[in-house]
Amino acid sequence: MKQNVTRRAVMVAAVAVAVSSSLCAAQPTPSKPAVPWPSRTVRIIVGFPAGSSPDLTARTLAEPLSRALGQSVIVENKVGAGGNIAAEYVARATDDHTIGLMINGNMTIARLLNPKLGYDPLKDLTPISLIGVSPLVLTAPIDSPGASAQEFFALARSAGDKWSYGSPGVGTVGHIGMEWLKGKTSINPVHVPYPGYPQVANAMLGGQLQLSMLPPALAMAQIKAGKLRAIGVTSSGRSTLVPELPSMGEAGVPGFNLEIWNAMAAPNSMPKPVVARLSELFSSIARSPEMRQKLFQQGWQVAGTSSEGLANRIKVDTALLGSVISLRGITAE
Repeated sequence: MKQNVTRRAVMVAAVAVAVSSSLCAAQPTPSKPAVPWPSRTVRIIVGFPAGSSPDLTARTLAEPLSRALGQSVIVENKVGAGGNIAAEYVARATDDHTIGLMINGNMTIARLLNPKLGYDPLKDLTPISLIGVSPLVLTAPIDSPGASAQEFFALARSAGDKWSYGSPGVGTVGHIGMEWLKGKTSINPVHVPYPGYPQVANAMLGGQLQLSMLPPALAMAQIKAGKLRAIGVTSSGRSTLVPELPSMGEAGVPGFNLEIWNAMAAPNSMPKPVVARLSELFSSIARSPEMRQKLFQQGWQVAGTSSEGLANRIKVDTALLGSVISLRGITAE
């Protein structure tokens, strides 16, 4: 009898152990609590000098972003290579607190221009939000020849490579756009790269350049001061930013439609929840009435898109600018 009781007790104990083990195995291992973000200062990297259009936009966004995050946000300038030095720096960042304010070229055709570039914008950068868009203004010195845009282009054709144009660097929209314009008008000015648009404007004021495409805010300040002349804006129709200026179509260049834009991007390694939060914040900040006014004064039509909206714009511009690169045989210098 005792043996039966003992055997039954052993069997019950074995079943209890098996059930207990099974229950334990079925329970998920408790995950570690999420690390609060941000846990340190957030850095916005800009690839152009202080006072440039991307720099001004980054500094305008930094303060409201800091308030929204409850953390310090600083802007750092890493100038050179048309913004690609800064873009590569952002792409390689691993601290989860470094983002970048980029321009078109950095997020679209940089790799097409230079296959040896140290980063791939489509693989190494994650879109956050398209902030603002704008046409450029084709600008010339105030004493440039030709009473009309058509006469100006005719004289530019006659000048051949004796004229020069400036841009913020190889692969920037100011560069690609001018090369596209050369193809459509048969003019042939020589490209001279500069660190940023302010330096291009200064070179024009100093007589070193005969034309360039400048952001509206920078161009209009000099145009209204009577120091530079506007030939037309690089859009198919007139722009709300500078409605008084003719479009390129009106200037005798039909089918020409080109915009610059700036956008926020993160390293591809940044956690997706952080990217989603930043996308929502930047979109909301950019579209606020106060920020719309500030960005408009800087020469931007606010977009404030989602990360998906920026990704779609990247695809469209990569196709457009890539076709110009192929047609004109443009390579990194």
